[in-house]
Amino acid sequence: MKRLIGIVVACCVLAAILFIWSGEKNTLKSVVLTSPRNTAMYNKVDITIAKPAPVYVEYTEKATGKSYRTRISPADTIHHLDLLLLKANTEYTYRVVIDNLFKQKSAEMSFKTREQSPWLVNHWFDESRPHDTSALGDGMILVCFGRLPGSMMLIDGKGDLRWYWQVEDIGVRAVSITPQGTFLAMLRPALKDVVDDNTMTPEQVRNDEHKKPMRRGSIGFAGGTGLAEVSLTGETMWRLDLNKVEKEKDYQVIHHDILMDKDRHIHTLYRPKKVATISVDGKMETDTLGGDGIMVIDTLGNVIKTWSAWDVWDIEKDPYIAEYRYDRFHINGLCFDKDNNYLISAPIEDQIWKIDSKTGKLVWRFGRNGDFKMDSTAYFSFQHTPYIMDNGDLMLFDNGLYDQRSGGKAFHLDEKNRTATTTINALLPADKYTSRMGSCYLMPNGNLLQCSSKTGSVMVTDKKGKVLWECVLHFAPYRAVYVPMETWSKYFKEIK
Repeated sequence: MKRLIGIVVACCVLAAILFIWSGEKNTLKSVVLTSPRNTAMYNKVDITIAKPAPVYVEYTEKATGKSYRTRISPADTIHHLDLLLLKANTEYTYRVVIDNLFKQKSAEMSFKTREQSPWLVNHWFDESRPHDTSALGDGMILVCFGRLPGSMMLIDGKGDLRWYWQVEDIGVRAVSITPQGTFLAMLRPALKDVVDDNTMTPEQVRNDEHKKPMRRGSIGFAGGTGLAEVSLTGETMWRLDLNKVEKEKDYQVIHHDILMDKDRHIHTLYRPKKVATISVDGKMETDTLGGDGIMVIDTLGNVIKTWSAWDVWDIEKDPYIAEYRYDRFHINGLCFDKDNNYLISAPIEDQIWKIDSKTGKLVWRFGRNGDFKMDSTAYFSFQHTPYIMDNGDLMLFDNGLYDQRSGGKAFHLDEKNRTATTTINALLPADKYTSRMGSCYLMPNGNLLQCSSKTGSVMVTDKKGKVLWECVLHFAPYRAVYVPMETWSKYFKEIK
């Protein structure tokens, strides 16, 4: 009797499964692969099914066997999914998965990406330079090109291009990753600062670079007149040309850094001027002084607030005001401290300043002749790219103008007792000295991504500055930004 009951129950369960299956069973009607903007690194999959259901795609690189899964597209009959960071001239297999109770999988299909565009083929990375392909980890390197056409490009650990965005009428000076997981680009008129676009030999950097003026015109170093937000699929979400929407001339040019907060407000640097009477060669003269400040705008260009370095500077006590009157501060870096106040790089003073983001008060100055007790051998000069690491320490790129050695340095700052301890000192080899620009970022694997801009060298080093990986670009990148693989998690993940 028990056996009979068991058979009946099993039959009922089987019938229920068949009933559910008949209701759940779906049909794949069409699959179309296209290559938006004709790129070798991105395919779009357009899928049509008979009944509304969630859908995703599993795909595998044939040569390595690595498999990935796209995001799950919500229930519908028409789906659009993106295959990103593909390798050029590479074969892949893929399946469409209808994400119902039984996960219907299509038959295996395949595609091959086209060959890389000739101007994007890797010519900057070869085995004659350090080439430990594991040194970068699973992240990638983002660099910008400031001439025409302007571009942003992602380079992997093998030196190959894996993502590319281009704008025809303007250059790209700098880029940051937003909290929303997009790229925010600073757009620069291509004929400005062209002297900074070309690489130099170490001898040229040491002998000729110091002869240039500190700043040339209103744009000067790392300046721009526009902004664009770009999705990870390479779509331009919006573009803002400040020189077309801002009536106030001081608001038409930004420089060095662009940071978007969670409210989509953009924090950047600008150049407020000040009319003042100062002593020049023993005579009092009234002149328009060039300064720097912080400006916060929205994506339409509306100015939300500004801060000027002139607000915290005593001109009468400044012995260098006449010498540097057209570029007194040359602020070249902006970031948020761990308490959401601002940190700015003041390279003429060889200092990092902390600015209260609400009151505008100058809280402290760190560096040579600053407010912190520190090892004098760790002083930095004409530094760039300050930022706060995950552990709360301050990282910066020391250009090293005095001893002509550049590289990353990190400090633990005890703000209460005003003491600073050096935690990383990763000076690059002497032939990688760069008197201008440059960057250093700590990566998740403990290595550093460093950029010697004037020599065109982008390197992965250890924390002592030993070069593990290097590529040399044909142009001088303002900085090299580390992009972790997690940035792409809302589009795809590796199946492990």
